[in-house]
Amino acid sequence: MGGSRQRRRGDTRQRIQDVAVELFAEQGYEKTSLREIAERLDVTKAALYYHFKTKEDILISLFEDLTRPMDELIEWGKGQPRSLDTKRELLRRYSQALTDAAPLFRFMQENQATVRELSIGESFKDRMVKMLDIIREPEAPLTDQVRCVSALFTMHAGMFALKDIEGDPEDKRKAVLEVAVELVTRAHSGPHES
Repeated sequence: MGGSRQRRRGDTRQRIQDVAVELFAEQGYEKTSLREIAERLDVTKAALYYHFKTKEDILISLFEDLTRPMDELIEWGKGQPRSLDTKRELLRRYSQALTDAAPLFRFMQENQATVRELSIGESFKDRMVKMLDIIREPEAPLTDQVRCVSALFTMHAGMFALKDIEGDPEDKRKAVLEVAVELVTRAHSGPHES
């Protein structure tokens, strides 16, 4: 019985997060109240407070959920050989993580000031630097290092730049990934071909 209670509690937490992200994206973080989140969920504010005391608590929980797979991916990458296959696999897995967290990344894009204020942005930036350290060669020429930075930027920018372009979302994700992989492949093999 305890397992089903825990599952229901987890489902409620997830529902709160999902609704909060929807409202944050629709009207902005600052203009969204806990009352509105509770109303959209059709629960009392007391039920909402059981899980989250503030909007910031909800937002922090969303980022913790997002960064957990990133942290796992970084740890995986650090334990792998510095090969092109490792770099490609890291990008492939990161592409999927971005797709899974698309609503949160849209929120980040549209609420950059809030993200900076809450220091969540700094935490995210630190993780991006760690990922960059895995895909770039420290002694590579500057142009190859720029290619690696551009690969990560391409993956993030692609989510937003392509949202208004016609086409299947999975095809767009694959196209963005292909470009990112091409950049890292070129950077990885660059010094050897010169």
